[in-house]
Amino acid sequence: MTPGPQDGLVAQWWATAVSRIEPGIIELREHPVQDLIGTTTFVETIWLLLRGELPRPEQAKLLEAALVAGVDHGPQAPSIAAARMAATCGVGLNSAVATGVNMLGDVHGGAGQQCVELLDEIARQHDQGGEFELAVAKVIGEWQARSRYLPGFGHRFHPRDPRRDPLLTLVDRAVTDGLVTGAHLRAARAVETHLNLGREGKKPVPMNIDGATAVIYAELGFAAPLARGLFVLSRSVGILAHAWEETGQGRRNKSPMPPSMIPVHLVVPTPRA
Repeated sequence: MTPGPQDGLVAQWWATAVSRIEPGIIELREHPVQDLIGTTTFVETIWLLLRGELPRPEQAKLLEAALVAGVDHGPQAPSIAAARMAATCGVGLNSAVATGVNMLGDVHGGAGQQCVELLDEIARQHDQGGEFELAVAKVIGEWQARSRYLPGFGHRFHPRDPRRDPLLTLVDRAVTDGLVTGAHLRAARAVETHLNLGREGKKPVPMNIDGATAVIYAELGFAAPLARGLFVLSRSVGILAHAWEETGQGRRNKSPMPPSMIPVHLVVPTPRA
């Protein structure tokens, strides 16, 4: 059948540089998929689709480290707990994974994006001619005026997040090798130092996984919203594994608490200040 004017309108409506699909043709960012299969890693393909070009091996390795670090944080993480409960409700594995992914919002899952925004702001103010330490203090003050939580720092569970040091060591090495500039790494460490001034004898506030991965995503040139998107890709692996495990345990309608704790007596919540 001869293509008509409407076919051109549809093509323009769905125009994209990400992929080209025609009969017998599949191209990802102008790369034939048959040339990528068996030669290009999954992480490299993620970079290709998001950035429009293949990464250097060192860039892909640094991105992969951040993705590996964020895959799982156990069933106490709301996204994973929700996926496990959903997996017992007869919704299917895809819906269980979607349930978990949809829990990754501003509070649970969004700190990486917010931390990139924080570090970007420090770097931007410093680039405009401000003294670095003053820029750090000013930006921290502005963020803390809005919330007592500073994204990327402190952890409710870990005194010191075991993922932090290996990731920052890799970024240090990347700075030495000239792979990244180190501007966001410097900003993150300055924030950490500032938060711990005068806290002798108190619980320290170290950088956490969200801060360390935010440094990597920002140093590699990913926009702040993609820090959340990349975390979603990473955590979806753990969500899938937990949902799959739960499907094999035979539970039905799993609740947030064991049956021995049900019924729960009503407790009137204390109003917020």
